[in-house]
Amino acid sequence: MRDEILSHLNDARHLERMYRTNKLPFKQAFSTLYPELQGNPLADFWNERLNYESDSINWGTRKELLLVIIGALIAGIIAKLPALLGIKEEFFYPRNIGFILFPVLTAYFAWKNKVATGKIALMAGLTLAGLLFINSLPNVAKSDTLILSCIHMVLFLWFILGFAFVGEWRDNINKRLGFLKYNGDVVVMTTLIIIAGGILSGITIGLFTLIGFDIRQFYFENIVFFCLPAVPILGTYLTQSNPQLVGKVSPVIAKLFSPLVLVMLVAYLVAMIYSGKDPYNDREFLMIFNALLIGVMAIIFFSVAEAANTTQRQPEIWVLLLLSAVTIIVNGIALSAILFRISEWGLTPNRAAVLGANVLILIHLLLVTTQLFRVVAKKTNIEVVGRTISFYLPVYFFWVTIVTFLFPLLFGFK
Repeated sequence: MRDEILSHLNDARHLERMYRTNKLPFKQAFSTLYPELQGNPLADFWNERLNYESDSINWGTRKELLLVIIGALIAGIIAKLPALLGIKEEFFYPRNIGFILFPVLTAYFAWKNKVATGKIALMAGLTLAGLLFINSLPNVAKSDTLILSCIHMVLFLWFILGFAFVGEWRDNINKRLGFLKYNGDVVVMTTLIIIAGGILSGITIGLFTLIGFDIRQFYFENIVFFCLPAVPILGTYLTQSNPQLVGKVSPVIAKLFSPLVLVMLVAYLVAMIYSGKDPYNDREFLMIFNALLIGVMAIIFFSVAEAANTTQRQPEIWVLLLLSAVTIIVNGIALSAILFRISEWGLTPNRAAVLGANVLILIHLLLVTTQLFRVVAKKTNIEVVGRTISFYLPVYFFWVTIVTFLFPLLFGFK
C-alpha cells in the first residue's frame, strides 16, 4: 500500500477511494510515509485528516451499537447456560470457555469487514466443528489430552477471530499486525472497564449493605457473571469506533514495558542460577518458565506491531533486539529441559505439546531477531520485522489445530 500511496500522491480521488476501501491499512501505511512527505500540501492535508481527534466519544451507527448489545446479551446467556440448563459447571466451562466470547467477536468483525459469504460459512463451520468435537471428548477424570485440547481450543477460536479481522488468508502484513495491535488495545480498554466496574460494584454492594441487604452472592452470581463476557465486546467496540482512546496509551505501554521486561528477564536468569532451581527436574518451574517465555514473546510482537505504525528511535530498536536475544536464551533453556525430561521419562501428551510449541517459537524468534539486527545495522526497516511476524502466524494455527483435534486421538485420550 505504501507504493500505491506514493504513486497516486497527487491523485486526491484515488487516495480517497483507497482510504474508504481499507481505512486502517491506509492510515498505518500513510503514517510511516508521512515523515518523508512532510511539506507536500496534499500529504499535510491527509495527515491532519487522519490524525484529527474529536473530544467526544463516537458511538458508531445505531445498527452497529444494536449488534454489539445483542452480542453482549448472547455472550452473557452462554456464560449462564450451566445455571439455566442444569449443566455441570466442571464439564461446561473448561470445554466451552472460548465459545462464550470468540464467536460473538468473530461475527462482529465478519460483519464490520464485510467478509465474503463463503468465508463466513468456513469460519462458522470451523467454530461448529470445534464446539461438537470438544464436547464429545470422553469426560475422563484425569486426562492430559483433554486439558490440552481445551486450552488450545481457545487459541483455535482466537485464530478464527483473526481471520475475521483480516478477512483473507494471504499474508496482509498491515491487517495481521493490526490484529496484534487490536489485542493489545482491547486488553488496555478491557482493564479500564473492569476497574470502573469494580468500583461501581463495590459502591453498589456497600450501599445495599448500609440498608441491611447482603446482595454479594446474588450480585456476583447473576450481575457480574452475566456482564463480564460483555466487557471485551464493549472494549472491542470502543477501540474500533474510537482508536484515539488508546491510540496514545498502547505505544507508551509498549515503549515502557519493553526495557522493564528486558531488565526483569536478565535479573530472573541470574537469580535462577544462584537459587539452584532449574526446569530440568522441577515440572512446575518448567511450566512457569514456559509461561514467562510466551508472555515475553507476546510483548515483543505487540511492541513490533506498535513500532510498525510509528517512527522508532535507534535505542528502542536495540531494546527489542536485546529482548529477543535474551528470550532466545530462555527458549533454549526451556527446550533443553523438555528434551531432557523426554529422554529420562518418555514422551507424554504435555511434553509433546510443549516441545512442538517451543520449537516453533524458537524458529520464529530467530527469524525476528535476525531482522531486528538488520534494522539496527540499517540494512532494512521495522516493517520487514512486522512482515516476519505476520507470515509465521499460520504456522501456529496449524500446530494449535493438531494439538486440539489430533492429540486426544493420537494419545488415546490419556
